[in-house]
Amino acid sequence: MAPVKFDDIPKVATEVLADDYQTSGYVLKAKQKTSWGGAVLSTQVDVLADDKCATPSKLTWKLPVPFGCPFICVDKLEMDKGGKYKLEASLDKACPGMKLDCKSDLADLNKAFIGCTYTGIKNLQVKMEHKLVKPMDFTGEVTYACPVAVCGMKFTSAVLSGGLPDFGVRMFKGPMFASIMAKEKLSVYTAHCMYQATPEVTVAATYQHGGKASGNFSLAMSCKGLYKLKVSQDQSVCCSVKHSVAKGLTVLAGAKYSVVKGDLSYGLQVSVE
Repeated sequence: MAPVKFDDIPKVATEVLADDYQTSGYVLKAKQKTSWGGAVLSTQVDVLADDKCATPSKLTWKLPVPFGCPFICVDKLEMDKGGKYKLEASLDKACPGMKLDCKSDLADLNKAFIGCTYTGIKNLQVKMEHKLVKPMDFTGEVTYACPVAVCGMKFTSAVLSGGLPDFGVRMFKGPMFASIMAKEKLSVYTAHCMYQATPEVTVAATYQHGGKASGNFSLAMSCKGLYKLKVSQDQSVCCSVKHSVAKGLTVLAGAKYSVVKGDLSYGLQVSVE
């Protein structure tokens, strides 16, 4: 199995710290798989989110076999509430271990990207992406997995003029996980850790040193992946509850209270699959 992407190096901890906190707004999500080549339609409606439109929506199609073509997969064809589009397509049968992909907003050729991902070597993943009309404007990353760790590096075209890549490493041993990311020319360091105290209870923390958010930290606890509590350095407290009402129907509710501002916000998300 290929190692994780560079940005997913701290994901084991961020799933506890950031995922499933619906602390503002009301959202309805629906996901429906069709018999048309396995196409999947996902919809998201933000209820009462805008004075001009009470139900701004986002529609997303995934077409594994578009129009019966088995060589190309449309991973995302999306239209957001502002009428803007996103297209992401990929081709993974061109060469063993190689996946080609492209991205576009279907409006401006200058914002189109093409890239590739190579996983032909065990435990190694290499990704490259550049603008279609400006190949020298590129980004890339390399991640490698060994028995106890995953290390990675991410770079942009700035390396050609002396810029430094971003670096990251994660370690996972038994119930313990830790990662550290070094970014912005090695001036910003972000650490994450996670510990599975019991089969049902998981705790996680993060801290940033350097940059505009230097000193920011968060502590979180998750029980069964359904009940979450988080406190942060800005003296805010977040909590959330996830409940499966029936098969295919999930409700996520959350709240956030700021001790400094005295503000309370809350939100609700309903998902149908």
